[in-house]
Amino acid sequence: MAESGIYGGWVSHENHSGKDNLVGFIVVRRAADELEVLNLAVAPECRRRGVAGLLLAEAVREGRDLGARSVWLEVRASNEIALKFYNARGFRVAGGRPKYYRNPDDDAVTLTAAIEP
Repeated sequence: MAESGIYGGWVSHENHSGKDNLVGFIVVRRAADELEVLNLAVAPECRRRGVAGLLLAEAVREGRDLGARSVWLEVRASNEIALKFYNARGFRVAGGRPKYYRNPDDDAVTLTAAIEP
């Protein structure tokens, strides 16, 4: 993430038989001293291999280096796997947004974590 920019993104890819495959990505936004995770996704066949954790750690490290002191995101209230993932990484519930998601309709849980210096 360039220091002058407010958005950043990282991808994870693997090379199989000479073919480069995208396996995951993260997009974040930094505003003042906060980092917001806009999207974090990993291909279903590549999950549970640490890809999401590595992408999140890199984004948080870069955000910290640029002065972010906390990280925020929303996740579907029904997404128990994501809630466990973020909880294991120190995120705590900060609130919610009723009927935030569509197709299917769902509430959002707002999560936050401090970024250690």
